[in-house]
Amino acid sequence: MSQRDERVRSDPPDYAETDVSVLVIGAGAAGARTAIELAERGVDDVLVLGKRSHGDAHTTWARGGINGALGTRDPEDDWTIHAADTLDEGHFVNDPEKVRAVAEQMPERLRELDEWGMDYSRTDDGEIDQRYFGAQSFRRTAFAGDHTGESLLDTLIDRAQSLAIPYREDVMITKLVTDGDRIHGAVGFDMDSGEFVLFNAGTVVLAAGGYAAIYGRHTSRDDENNGDGPALAYDAGAELMDMEFVQFHPTGMAVDESDAEWEPWSGRLVTEAVRGEGGRLYNADGERFMERYSPGQMELDARDVVARAIAQEVAAGRGTANGGVYLDISHRESSFIQERLPRMYERFQDLGVDLATEPVEVAPTAHYGMGGVAVDAHGETDIRGLFAIGETMAGVHGANRLGGNSLAETVAYGFLTGKRIADRVDGPGSVPETCIETVVEPHLADLDRMADSDGAYDAETVFEELQALTWEHAGLLRDEQSLADGLDALDDVRQKAGDMRVGPVTSRSFELAIDIGFMLTAAEAVLRGADERTESRGAHYRTDYPETDGTWQRNIHYRRAAIGGMTTHAEPVDAPSEAVQAALDEGHELDYHQLE
Repeated sequence: MSQRDERVRSDPPDYAETDVSVLVIGAGAAGARTAIELAERGVDDVLVLGKRSHGDAHTTWARGGINGALGTRDPEDDWTIHAADTLDEGHFVNDPEKVRAVAEQMPERLRELDEWGMDYSRTDDGEIDQRYFGAQSFRRTAFAGDHTGESLLDTLIDRAQSLAIPYREDVMITKLVTDGDRIHGAVGFDMDSGEFVLFNAGTVVLAAGGYAAIYGRHTSRDDENNGDGPALAYDAGAELMDMEFVQFHPTGMAVDESDAEWEPWSGRLVTEAVRGEGGRLYNADGERFMERYSPGQMELDARDVVARAIAQEVAAGRGTANGGVYLDISHRESSFIQERLPRMYERFQDLGVDLATEPVEVAPTAHYGMGGVAVDAHGETDIRGLFAIGETMAGVHGANRLGGNSLAETVAYGFLTGKRIADRVDGPGSVPETCIETVVEPHLADLDRMADSDGAYDAETVFEELQALTWEHAGLLRDEQSLADGLDALDDVRQKAGDMRVGPVTSRSFELAIDIGFMLTAAEAVLRGADERTESRGAHYRTDYPETDGTWQRNIHYRRAAIGGMTTHAEPVDAPSEAVQAALDEGHELDYHQLE
């Protein structure tokens, strides 16, 4: 044993402590809206943590819109039809109570954002405008051009700042502190200074995003949506749910990755708003191929349907040079495109492509994890005081997310969770000495030992190998053999992850090493769940089980075994309320040809 190893084991590194009643981990829309609700209900001992600079959250990448049955364009729409569309798109493995909770309150949440100054696009008479989005029966997607997420987060940050809500940036949480029954705080490090930190917190809210970046081709940045939230909760003893359901957005940018100018854009989202405003998909032969797959809803069918259609066109040899298809909105007036899709227009203009006159190449890309942490109706896990919301939680979206529902979920559950916590909050936490000795100090010693370690494998190479593995073995098309091979390959990656070259705490390699740990948990859950679910449902497609099996209208739950290893069990889905069932029975459906 080296002198350094002896020092680490006998003398844990120093760390700073902060006492707070409510710790919110994640500074996107879900975390911000929770903190706002707490502040407005008189809870002033709140701290919001972000991994990045203030305002730099993945929320800003959500461009197309946010759902709510305002009825601006289609007065016959209402929240029960919104809920019905959500359940239908989720292939009826959503939690109906969570769906109701989101759909019923969204008109009020949209108007609330309007009162707070959100920069919505407007109708001629000044109302909040609404557009078509895939698989929705009516125009219920409110928007701010094609920068809705950015405008939403700006609005929430302005509101939070007006309420003087404390915020700390560039802090990464690496472990939750629990005694198995309730939460006591969280451990992490300051990414700038390298200082280790312990937050003593009576309540912790995980609003840390999802896990789509475990895939090599995805719409996130590589350093976010790595599964932080679900993995932290799982490690603490909470259950995960629905992790096998990963949405592959039909239209990520398909680029020549040998071209240095285009390569950074590979997989980046071309918002669904392009299709919502009339964009059409063509294969390399010039065929508008969605007529083969969905003549009724065309490009605005469900995301899983459109993504698989594109994959099938490419597999049949009708794809573009960069492995995609063409998305074309050039039949619209240039002024219309620049008004309704300004960010998309500017992006492609900067790359030398005029969206108003030329098609762009697109292909499916990992976009959203429908699964996450299993929570109750208020967002609380089975560990008292630990909540999970936004893309970190499971239950709202089922097997496939309705476009425009991700932003809706963040503000709806931010409100509900904030309200619940405000009714119960009872002051700062105090980490028991037993947890200091058995959880905090051993974990900090592990982090200290990992810093400046000289292993056999490069952290970035291991990171990319894991992403490639997940894309190959748990992508759009899955089968038993590929999933089994993926689990075997995951064991190899896990071994390499334990022997990596890692720099100091402030280095990118150290952050990547932490991310890899989170990603291993998320990837294992996706592979195990996809192997267990012997059917095709929504975004989960098994080529060896291509049909939907009614006996699989269940949710797969994942839990960490006491002796190590991941265990699973399935639970049945509850029935929707009478009001929502009535809306389902009415059979509402988008008529795409209203756009023609």
